[in-house]
Amino acid sequence: MAWIYLVIAGLFEMTGVLSINLFHKRKDILSIFLMLGTFAGSFLFLALAMKDLPMGTAYAIWTGIGASGGAIIGMVWFGESKDWKRLLFITMVLAAAVGLKLTA
Repeated sequence: MAWIYLVIAGLFEMTGVLSINLFHKRKDILSIFLMLGTFAGSFLFLALAMKDLPMGTAYAIWTGIGASGGAIIGMVWFGESKDWKRLLFITMVLAAAVGLKLTA
């Protein structure tokens, strides 16, 4: 169950990064509440995952999901660069997360 909590935490983290972008564009109260709610969910599920997973593994995978997911969202929805080097490094982050899961 801890791994499911960790994936949910990572998805909330991705949504939180998206909500920061939304806040910068709209600057309204709904954007603030969305940002606070998504990051609260992210920390809550990270804390639940860390009851059973080592801190270093949980944190690394959580940040990997958030960073990779944020970069992918930026490429898909906001027209950010899809350069092969960028894609390579995102793949490396995801591969490292899988490696941590296999060794945890």
